[in-house]
Amino acid sequence: MIKKIINSEKFKYIIVGIWNTIFSYAAFIALYYSMTKHDIHYTLVLVVSQIVGITNAYICYKVFVFKTKGNIVREYLKFYVVYGSTLAVNFILILILVELGGLNPVISQGLIAIVVVIMAYIGHVKFSFNNPK
Repeated sequence: MIKKIINSEKFKYIIVGIWNTIFSYAAFIALYYSMTKHDIHYTLVLVVSQIVGITNAYICYKVFVFKTKGNIVREYLKFYVVYGSTLAVNFILILILVELGGLNPVISQGLIAIVVVIMAYIGHVKFSFNNPK
């Protein structure tokens, strides 16, 4: 029973998702504290950190979760479509939380991660790694 759970796609997605969330959040924090010293706006930091995080996430999901073969360019572009939509939501939410809510961008990004993880899972299962027969 436990072996079946550990080998399930959902369990692997959760584990890889935790890693990707930590990795992406750490990238945002590192870039935020290094780039804002140079007066670079936190929204640009968000975009740069997302590019780094998306590439890491694609490799992890392809290799460890969905284990698809071939179609690397097509899958990667589909992956970016999913994360493009989550980036749009993330961008709007971070502006609302920081500019209207007065929260720190690092705290805001941590809160937004919950929404992004759910959106990404649905998008990847239904679109990015969905190879219709």
